[in-house]
Amino acid sequence: MTNDPSTSTRGERRRARTRSRLVGAAQSLFAEQGVEATAIAAITERADVGFGSFYNHFESKEEIAEAALAEAVDAQKLALFELIDELTDPAEVVALAHAFLVGQAIVDPTFGWLLVRLDASHRLLIRALGGRARQDIRDGIAAGRFLTADPEVTFFATGGALLLVMRAVLDGDLGDDPGLRHCEGLLRMLGVPEGEVADIAQRANAAVAPGAGVGDPGR
Repeated sequence: MTNDPSTSTRGERRRARTRSRLVGAAQSLFAEQGVEATAIAAITERADVGFGSFYNHFESKEEIAEAALAEAVDAQKLALFELIDELTDPAEVVALAHAFLVGQAIVDPTFGWLLVRLDASHRLLIRALGGRARQDIRDGIAAGRFLTADPEVTFFATGGALLLVMRAVLDGDLGDDPGLRHCEGLLRMLGVPEGEVADIAQRANAAVAPGAGVGDPGR
């Protein structure tokens, strides 16, 4: 008996669709209520797949939580890198990256809540974006743009501030232009001359404003 390649391909496509539905359902549920409050049965129900199908793709809720966040971060990373790859000033790069991610808390709350509600978010963000972010800070120090003696502490301090600002945006605790105000504070933290802060922050936020292609990896 020979294997039918078309049958195998159909099976692989069906499996991929099921996994995609499970991840999408997990993303929305985790964003709405967090991982601890979400049962696997709720994920399979929202995905409209059988409960047993879950274990064909994931061993645990923690595993699908990591997959849900990793896929969301990877999609946003493509859009972010497209925006910053043409920039040469480290201050512009860091401001635009932070403006982009704060903007996601506004235009894509599901993504924002995934970042701030999942325990794995800091680790996964470091894995996805940490190498580039660390290099941007080192470049800024080497170029005399950033006045900080410890690039590693600066990396974690700025990343922590970003997640807290995103959480405040999602909770409705900040008023107008949170991305602009965050970028201004960030640039001051990094030691960028005061006379440049407002212009850099405004350019960064204009680049990611609604209508400018923010969060659209296919633009």
